[in-house]
Amino acid sequence: MDLNEILVFARVVQCGSFTAAARLLGMPKSSVSKKIADLEDRIGARLLQRTTRTLSLTDAGRLYFERAARIVEDVEDAEHAVNELQATPRGLLRVTAPLSFGILGPVVSTFLRDHPEVEVEVVCTDRKVDLVEESFDLAIRAGRLEDSTLIARPLGTMQRLLVAAPNYLGARGSPATPQALTEHACIAFGSGEAPRLWTLEHGGKRERVQITPRLLVNDFEIMRDATLAGVGIAFLLESFAQPGITSGQLECVLREWRSPATPVHVLYPTSRHLSPKVVTFVEALRGVFARGAADA
Repeated sequence: MDLNEILVFARVVQCGSFTAAARLLGMPKSSVSKKIADLEDRIGARLLQRTTRTLSLTDAGRLYFERAARIVEDVEDAEHAVNELQATPRGLLRVTAPLSFGILGPVVSTFLRDHPEVEVEVVCTDRKVDLVEESFDLAIRAGRLEDSTLIARPLGTMQRLLVAAPNYLGARGSPATPQALTEHACIAFGSGEAPRLWTLEHGGKRERVQITPRLLVNDFEIMRDATLAGVGIAFLLESFAQPGITSGQLECVLREWRSPATPVHVLYPTSRHLSPKVVTFVEALRGVFARGAADA
């Protein structure tokens, strides 16, 4: 079955002539005639009676047109629906991001406020998600990317800051050097041995400090709450630390020393015909990272 033949036949009947149908379809009149002839040959029946002056449907043609017109209308409705979907952000947006990706909360809230026809589902996990297999629109990933067929766009970088509550620093003092952290109660992110080694950078210098965590946890919100409570010095993501620093509930420790920058990317299966909901959400993410870089 050739759907183009059905479309051409429907347009010829609706326009009342081969010439008018050819003009509407933007194709030569000879091509219109061939499509009709091919259709009649395929179904084995004459559909149109045509003379130099008139064009009329046969009984078979009338029966075929009733159904063909509905098919063409359904296809047009489908294209119209897709065009509407592509015109403005709408529908379900499925996003996967790392655990405790604090910057995502404000982005999603603002995005939903600005785009009332969009619903968002966010799945936070450190598991590597298969976007195509699991029907996700995009993924946010921090760290080095593995080779893949996914399209990756850089968003920016994330860093961690050393912070503590004023009451902790008042009682224990503030370390003067990175190595002095070994004498303090520390709050580390993760599990196992890796989080016990903190890497700090400043002005081209790099220090590695082996700390003994007073608290080891794989959730930045718990880390922040424990830090606010004065449990110890935390190596906290800047996005989690900054509100406390601004309010005076937290103070920077070794202010010039930070973690190495961790690259953050947004990934999606293909760059062709991206839906408006994906495009606008990616732009919102890029805007947040750009503002963060400007404020740094």
